[in-house]
Amino acid sequence: MIEASEIENRGAAQQNPLPAPLAPLERLAWNYWWSWAADGAGIFRDLDPEIWQECENNARQLLAKTSAYRLAEAATDPVYLERVRRLDESFQSYMTSGSGWTIDDLKITHEHPVAYFCAEFGIHNSLPLYSGGLGILAGDHLKSASDLRLPLIAVGLLYRYGYFRQRLRNDGWQEEHYGETFPNDLPITQIKNADGTPMRIEVSIRERNVLAQVWRADVGTVQLYLLDTNIPENVETDRWVTGHLYGGDRETRIVQEMLLGIGGVRLLRKLGVTPHVYHLNEGHSAFLTLELAREVIEQQQLKMKDAIPVVRQQCVFTTHTPVAAGNDEFDSALVVRAFGKEYLQQLGLTEEEFLALGRVDANNKAERYGLTPLAIRMSRSTNGVSLKHGEVSRALWQKLWPDKKLEEIPIMHITNGVHAPTWVSPLLRYLFEKYIGADWEKKLREQDVWKEAVLRISDEELWIAHSLLKERLIAFVRHRTTHSRLAAGEKADYIEAAKTMFDHEALTIGFARRVAGYKRWNLLLSDQQRLLRLINNEERPVQFVFAGKAHPQDEGSKLVLKQLAQWKYDPAVRHRAVFLEDYDQEIARQLVQSVDVWLNVPRRPMEASGTSGEKVAINGGLNLSILDGWWLEGYDGNNGFAIGNGTDATEVAAIDALDAESLYRTIEQDVVPIFYNRDSSGLPRQWIAMMKRAIQTLAPEYNSNRMVEDYVRRIYS
Repeated sequence: MIEASEIENRGAAQQNPLPAPLAPLERLAWNYWWSWAADGAGIFRDLDPEIWQECENNARQLLAKTSAYRLAEAATDPVYLERVRRLDESFQSYMTSGSGWTIDDLKITHEHPVAYFCAEFGIHNSLPLYSGGLGILAGDHLKSASDLRLPLIAVGLLYRYGYFRQRLRNDGWQEEHYGETFPNDLPITQIKNADGTPMRIEVSIRERNVLAQVWRADVGTVQLYLLDTNIPENVETDRWVTGHLYGGDRETRIVQEMLLGIGGVRLLRKLGVTPHVYHLNEGHSAFLTLELAREVIEQQQLKMKDAIPVVRQQCVFTTHTPVAAGNDEFDSALVVRAFGKEYLQQLGLTEEEFLALGRVDANNKAERYGLTPLAIRMSRSTNGVSLKHGEVSRALWQKLWPDKKLEEIPIMHITNGVHAPTWVSPLLRYLFEKYIGADWEKKLREQDVWKEAVLRISDEELWIAHSLLKERLIAFVRHRTTHSRLAAGEKADYIEAAKTMFDHEALTIGFARRVAGYKRWNLLLSDQQRLLRLINNEERPVQFVFAGKAHPQDEGSKLVLKQLAQWKYDPAVRHRAVFLEDYDQEIARQLVQSVDVWLNVPRRPMEASGTSGEKVAINGGLNLSILDGWWLEGYDGNNGFAIGNGTDATEVAAIDALDAESLYRTIEQDVVPIFYNRDSSGLPRQWIAMMKRAIQTLAPEYNSNRMVEDYVRRIYS
């Protein structure tokens, strides 16, 4: 792997040179390690909280925009300087030592690392390369690989406009807008050749040579390389290949996936990296298998049928989609046009032989070209992301193995986890450090340690921490809602109501996820009178925080969102329910660290895994969820609440009605009574016991360290 000679274009110069005592901040700003380090975000935020919010937590922009006077103030503040010193010392130690963390595998080395390909990466709010769960999962995978000292290199795309930003009109209809990403404003480095010229990779797309420049983001010890076609050498159309994440038409999607897969392999060759294994995280990067086959055919003079086994030994595939319609498919003519005749000739395949690789039934010429069948065919291993999802995937793709019984289908599972240091609140982190030790992150897998330590946390300590976090959430809701209503030109009384909405003592339920049909946003609204009784109960009120985006082309989901948005104007509702626009990592962090209950109501079995509830659990929140995805494995009857009886969907309307009834009944008969049952000291002892049980049973198991270790031992090796 090449080092310093590859680089150096570190963007625009600082507006204000940093005073010498603050020099470590410049170094820290260039590695996203600070984003999950204790006091990392706090040190940057405390320089100038207003600028920190304005630049969306971009550490580089903060340093560039903070006034010279404020920097001079910080440079003469001994308390602040000591914080900077400790953080920098921790960073230096982290980057140079692997004691207690190292995954020992002789096959996976820095010379032969894991190559992790994904279409999106949710590293941090300031690097807008993600749309939702897949990207956040990929970001957590990279962070745990760094923490565990797993040699891993990641490949993705640098999107000029990222994913859309969300605004709701006054009538509740979602509008999308895009903000341009300027690489020189980000903590990413342009990669250069030994002679100082910008590195370029080249891919033939639509029978034109498309060039891409290369950027690198540092995520602890992991390097994330990003391809970018927005350069003058390309024609205007090709500069838009990396324009929008999941934007444009089907042709835009396929050319992006060609760049990611084919271009990604060619990038690794230029970097001098020979991976031990290629990890295809979802089917978007499946074309990398064709590029590997092309190399084998060229270098070893083999036929495609003989090259495929060679490629299979190098590739592993993770599917995240539990329904056939959710997998990328393309018309045959579009696939052939995008690749061009020359690439097919290099593979030694006719058009039909080439197209057969992407069909479930290789002989069915009417079938569209799918990236999941291609990835499964060309990988030695395929896995789902929960126990249930593995089962669903075996049934979904059984036709690829017509001679095997369902239980013999070689699709396994590794249940997703979350990166605990990223998602834990500062107050819970403090409690973990106090009762487990400063190295609590290194003991994530030690269930006995967690069980004993959490029992030693007093009920009073845990409840005070949680209550303070809830007060922070309510302040955040009021602040953000007031500003969004002002910006939207809402009526004065509605703006004023935002300043007093919500009660820090009321049961608070969070519901935040993509607005999609199977997520069933409308389930909670199916009996509005019953819901109003919950909200307006004077003695035991329930309040709701909603957030989420509908896909720009999903009109049905936009209508559901509009219904919810209009409902919030009801005077009987608006003090107890809010929709937070433009759901992102910052909103997610506020919610998962602070709500009492996290609600999830997917139509079973369509939740492949889900990870947001795992983030809530590490913070002591309780899940109220359908028994699907990870919750089917995590729920034990005492660490949260279950909705429904675990029956898979057959007749949709009937299942939805049964689940809606179960949801209301569970809130009314279980959640509300336990939450409001207080002892003489005002503490909900049974609720706190469930909080402790959630942390004890879920934190040690549903974290991304365990997940990455599982990948190493069961798949990568």
